Amino acid sequence: MLMGGLSLVSSMAVATSLRPHIRPSVYTADRNILKLAMRLHTFVRQTFIASLLLALFTACSSDKPAEPNSASSQTAQSAAPKQAQFLTGREAFQKMYLAARLWAPDIKPFRLQSQYSPDAPINEGKAGLWRTSFASPAKHAMKMFIWSGLVGQDAPEQGVTFTAEDSWSPTNNSTQVFDLAFLKVDSDQAYDVAQKHGGDKVLKKNPKQPVFFVLDWDARKSTLLWHVVYGTGMDEAQLRVAVNATSGQFDRVEK
Repeated sequence: MLMGGLSLVSSMAVATSLRPHIRPSVYTADRNILKLAMRLHTFVRQTFIASLLLALFTACSSDKPAEPNSASSQTAQSAAPKQAQFLTGREAFQKMYLAARLWAPDIKPFRLQSQYSPDAPINEGKAGLWRTSFASPAKHAMKMFIWSGLVGQDAPEQGVTFTAEDSWSPTNNSTQVFDLAFLKVDSDQAYDVAQKHGGDKVLKKNPKQPVFFVLDWDARKSTLLWHVVYGTGMDEAQLRVAVNATSGQFDRVEK
């Protein structure tokens, strides 16, 4: 019986040895491959869905009107035609004075004059072009500064420009400088005074009568005067009215 039992055990050992041997490392590798395949499948499916949604969104967006390009809109705005600007004498003078200070810090003005243009609101004392002549005692020189708000093919560039230097002498009566403290009345007030002393009659006779303004120092009276000129020049004027630029009072009819 003992021999029979040994034979049975021997037979079982042989049978066990004949089974295919599966190593744990091979089994683990197979599981990893399966997991990787499942993850790849999920990624492909999600990518496909995302691509489909993106295509649908793009198709819907293409039906919307295109928004204007910011650079193009800025170019269009910059290409828009400029509008004419008109200032009173003191307003234009301030712009030119600041620019002239860069030329010489000791500047003093001796003449401010407007140029007539048909579209200017003369009744407001305004013009589209003003010129101021400044003198520098330290340099013994003078220079003209121009403010322009005009537009058009032959109009000066908008803003402040200036001419070349010229020699200046303090003994020249036509270029007598004045102190800014004397300038308290603007060109619109001077116009109103001139209208009350004959200007209204000139414009009633000719509503298109040119009018311009001149500001300078009267050395005989030591007075700063506005000259409201109804005409194209001082000598050809229909009427010239002088107004005190400090008090705003009527001074005289010059012509």
